[in-house]
Amino acid sequence: MYNQVGLWIDHREAFVVFSDELNAVVEDIKSGLEKHVRFSMSADGKADDQRDKQFQTHLNQYYDKVIEHIATAKSIFIFGPGEAKVEFKKRLEVKGMGTHIVGIETVDKMTPHQIEEKVQQHFKKRFL
Repeated sequence: MYNQVGLWIDHREAFVVFSDELNAVVEDIKSGLEKHVRFSMSADGKADDQRDKQFQTHLNQYYDKVIEHIATAKSIFIFGPGEAKVEFKKRLEVKGMGTHIVGIETVDKMTPHQIEEKVQQHFKKRFL
């Protein structure tokens, strides 16, 4: 069981790193969202509102799936390039896991190896 979790997240996927002093395990979780969300144009804006709600519902399901994977974590470090990390942080707070968050950072696209290294370094610094 891993108590320390770091994750790089955007709207399309999350790389979750389960970490302890000796090992790290990386999991990739896809959201199933398209790269670019297409919005239809309408004069009254109703179609856009419906798509926004569908998009948010899908994101919440994706965030909940990630939360299921990290439910036993005592320390959660979140990082990523866009708004997803902040949205995910809010979702964790709604689910009662906000006190487990130990850091949040903005970073660009990273390889799985770079993500793993960043998580390992974060937790090493934190406990030195």
